[in-house]
Amino acid sequence: MDVLHQAVKAGLASSAAAWQLQRALVGHLETIWRLPDDGIWEVRGGKQPFTHSKVMCWVALDRAVRMAEENRLDAPLERWRQVRQQIHDDVCANGFDAARGAFVQFYGSKDLDAALLLLPLVGFLPPDDPRVRGTVEAIERELMVDGYVLRYRTDNGVDGLPPGEGAFLACSFWLADNYVLLGRHDDARRLFERLIALRNDVGLLAEEYDPRSCARSATSRRRFPTSRWSTPPTT
Repeated sequence: MDVLHQAVKAGLASSAAAWQLQRALVGHLETIWRLPDDGIWEVRGGKQPFTHSKVMCWVALDRAVRMAEENRLDAPLERWRQVRQQIHDDVCANGFDAARGAFVQFYGSKDLDAALLLLPLVGFLPPDDPRVRGTVEAIERELMVDGYVLRYRTDNGVDGLPPGEGAFLACSFWLADNYVLLGRHDDARRLFERLIALRNDVGLLAEEYDPRSCARSATSRRRFPTSRWSTPPTT
């Protein structure tokens, strides 16, 4: 729904059929948004009421309302506005841990999730909201390893997989975006430049990065240099 909204704002022509599809999507979402799910990371440890998932349900309703308002489209706007507010209230009541001063991975949890960095990026709350600031600061303290951001701590059982993984680079970019929104421009530039320095020879970035194992590999290459190809490359 967000992509469709952005596409129309950017000039892509809409159609009656497209709007009917979007209305059907929102109608379905109205009936299922309270259900637990596997989350953005598709964990294998069982369905949970993931905070990020609820926020994205809010995004879908918000974009539908805005699409209808901006383009004068036929829609049950009053009901959609009510559901949008219900989701927002639900997330703020159940996805935020007042004792920690931060949003948490799922309702009832005490753990963090880097996907929560998306809350101000999608417009759920302003970046200077104390709850957003508290979440950013908690993620800095608990999910940053060697200057990069983990998705979440893998030793809490929610993942359903053995503990341990590298940092997900997208999460670190989300943190850089938050730094910009918070006016921390020097921090944003430093982190962004560290991230783009990880590109390979064709400018691509990996999904996951382990700075410690990469550092060991680099040391090994310096001590035991080899040619780029042990045998001639084949095509």
